[in-house]
Amino acid sequence: MAVLLRLGVLCGAQGGRARSKAASVHWTSEKVVSVLLLGLLPAAYLNPCSAMDYSLAAVFTIYSHWDLGQVVTDYVHGDASQKAAKAGLLALSALTFAGPRLFQLS
Repeated sequence: MAVLLRLGVLCGAQGGRARSKAASVHWTSEKVVSVLLLGLLPAAYLNPCSAMDYSLAAVFTIYSHWDLGQVVTDYVHGDASQKAAKAGLLALSALTFAGPRLFQLS
């Protein structure tokens, strides 16, 4: 009985389906962003304009934020360290998105 109780706690017996659904939606949206990026790169090369720059900045920011968020979750331990790493990731993501506007060379 204790083993079943532990298994229920580890798997999140009450909220397990909600987390599973969220993970599935996240995985699907990552794949959609990947495919969008494949089409957006040649389009930005063929049609250079500020709309393409901002589209690329948004897609790159979302994609890298998700991936680096997983690195923080997996490899940074401790509450204070994880909060600092997530704050740094948020700052890096904001700088990545603002990059085309901040560092315009023309």
